[in-house]
Amino acid sequence: MQLLFDAYLDIETTGLCSFYDEITVIGICLANDYENRLVQLVGDDVTRVNLLRTLRCVNTIYTYNGSRFDLPFINFRLRVNLREHFHHHDLMHDCWRNNLYGGFKAVERQLGIPRRLRGIGGAEAVILWWRYQIHRDRKALDLLLEYNKEDVVNLITLRGKLERFGCGTC
Repeated sequence: MQLLFDAYLDIETTGLCSFYDEITVIGICLANDYENRLVQLVGDDVTRVNLLRTLRCVNTIYTYNGSRFDLPFINFRLRVNLREHFHHHDLMHDCWRNNLYGGFKAVERQLGIPRRLRGIGGAEAVILWWRYQIHRDRKALDLLLEYNKEDVVNLITLRGKLERFGCGTC
């Protein structure tokens, strides 16, 4: 018997337009009652095959604003509609039902979810990627990957806090 996982997913990109911009990192934390495992697809490893292989034991994918950004971006760039293969749950909508508005970092602050890396957001993630690409700055890539890791791990924490609010859809 194979155990199923929940997947907490967040992507990093070179910009906001899926037509022009690329996916640089797909971060996925696979979690169940027995283990948590982080997978980060980076650069040339960001492929349809690698993504579907990573998600093969997944039941539900959790995101923050994934309905409007992550999943459509993945669908356009990798030609895979994750909603056709998996149940998707966008935690942003649960936040709205609990009067928690703003981007993910704003909601984290409202709920007291700590973040080790401060002052890094989507724009800085793009800069870190280009520092790595142009200058082969490994420290920039390491910082980008740590930023992405905090995003996916904090999705687990966010879901737990929402469940404590009595959010029945989480």
